[in-house]
Amino acid sequence: MLAAALEAIDELGYPRVTVAHVTVRARVSRRTFYELFGNREDCLLAALESVVELVGEELARVGIDNLSWRERVRTGLWMILAFLEREPMLARVVVVQALRGGPRVLESRERALAMLADVVDEGRLESARGVECQPLTAEGLVGAAFAIVYGRLLRGEREPLTGLFGELMEMIVRPYMGPAAARRERARPVPVAAPSAAVASGMGPVVSDDEPAGGRGGGSGDPLVGVPMRLTYRTALVLEAIAGRPGVSNRVVGDLAGISDQGQISKLLARLERLGLAQNTGGGHVRGEPNAWSLTELGCEVALRLRANVVVRGEGV
Repeated sequence: MLAAALEAIDELGYPRVTVAHVTVRARVSRRTFYELFGNREDCLLAALESVVELVGEELARVGIDNLSWRERVRTGLWMILAFLEREPMLARVVVVQALRGGPRVLESRERALAMLADVVDEGRLESARGVECQPLTAEGLVGAAFAIVYGRLLRGEREPLTGLFGELMEMIVRPYMGPAAARRERARPVPVAAPSAAVASGMGPVVSDDEPAGGRGGGSGDPLVGVPMRLTYRTALVLEAIAGRPGVSNRVVGDLAGISDQGQISKLLARLERLGLAQNTGGGHVRGEPNAWSLTELGCEVALRLRANVVVRGEGV
């Protein structure tokens, strides 16, 4: 449902999205929606916090806490810009549409910006020049960087967000370390790209069969890095069905995923089993017992990431 909500918000704009828009896309009932979320605001808040958590996981993975202030800011800024560039729909929702949310969404956004400002504020300890700065300096720098990214996304500009990296680093370093250090920072080569949270878990964006593997963001690479298949909408539904009901039979998987063709379900399940994403613990036709499907450890990781990060598009198989 988070994936459906993100898609609806991006397409229609948050003020126009209703619970019905989400439930129709997610193929669930209104009752199911309200079992998880109190209202659409709760849904947007969950999506926003999931994105913040994903970025946090990427930053934790590269261990920026052990870096100097400038390298921490440099690495963190690069990874945030790269994430937003890699996930354009998520970027539009959490940067642009979230500003149209209610008080709790705006509070969550302010908390995220405050955490970034706290990191930037540590620049006051870097030099005698930095000591003269006030905490408001960091707030202003983070706010300015956010406004620049917001403007790019709002206007739908096609230039990559990572193209802003050098100038933003120059802007951030200047108050704390002076113009010479800021110019040197702008001239430095960009950091080596760190693997995304999706890649690290062996999964990329879910796409339909008629969409390029890189998705609408124009990226490249297999949607399931290391797994030779493309995750489509129906395949994702099958994974989600098994994750929610371990031990289900082929027929129940089909019912939960909304796929009536049992031959199609059998092929999908066999493919997931070959790829090490699902396993059959039942006897099957050979023993005259029903199949009993559950996810492997890798399959559980993929299903978990689907709930948190993936935008599902299309209905190909």
